[in-house]
Amino acid sequence: MLSVRNLSVVFPNDNDGLHVLESVSFDVMPREFLAVIGPSGCGKSTLLRVLTSLLKPTAGEVIFWNNLQPRVGIVFQDATLVPWRTVLQNIMLPLEVLGIGEKDRLTQAQTVIDLVDLSGFEHSWPHELSGGMAQRVAVARALTYDPDLLLLDEPFASLDTLTRDHMGSDLSRIWQTRRMTVVLVTHSINEALFLADRVLVLSPRPGNVQLDVKVDLPRPREDFVTYTPEFVNMARKLKESLDMELHSYR
Repeated sequence: MLSVRNLSVVFPNDNDGLHVLESVSFDVMPREFLAVIGPSGCGKSTLLRVLTSLLKPTAGEVIFWNNLQPRVGIVFQDATLVPWRTVLQNIMLPLEVLGIGEKDRLTQAQTVIDLVDLSGFEHSWPHELSGGMAQRVAVARALTYDPDLLLLDEPFASLDTLTRDHMGSDLSRIWQTRRMTVVLVTHSINEALFLADRVLVLSPRPGNVQLDVKVDLPRPREDFVTYTPEFVNMARKLKESLDMELHSYR
């Protein structure tokens, strides 16, 4: 789907610039679910902004398959719903921007509403929703125009543990159904391993890829997989890598 080559991002400041990412390189295969973890401030969210073309890198490049810009959906930590629009109207918003006709908008929106288990809440207002429900709307809005690439910037970080686990299971199910390419940024090792095909570990700022781990666990994955020896061993490996990076940085 895409290749990142020698990517660096430096933000200007009064000193020598804030070096956020440095010489980051990796590939993402079509329909792959890639997770990116690393300490706070290592440039994970900045990396997603570069992938969406919202931010131009200081050096390096992002090369998309066939040199064509894919349709990109993005979900942030905050659901960022429009408060004066209902659930259905929020989900249809990207289609309106694209000029899709009303009948097709309704059809496509209802399809993703069913997919993310929001049936019956179409006419609810954002202030009537729980945090988990609001994030379901955000995911549905990102899926409604069938993106080639879905970018997730810690979408469940603000949720309680039980809701977060439930949303992770739902996201895994949705990916199994749609099989779009996904890049997820998260602080949770368990979340990364449960959802992803591969996990990249970034170093402390300036972020660089320190570890690339293939998650060799069968799909579809059920919650009990997190208690298996294979899962626990991979989680330990990632935790040790993160601890080692933080220790050497200090």
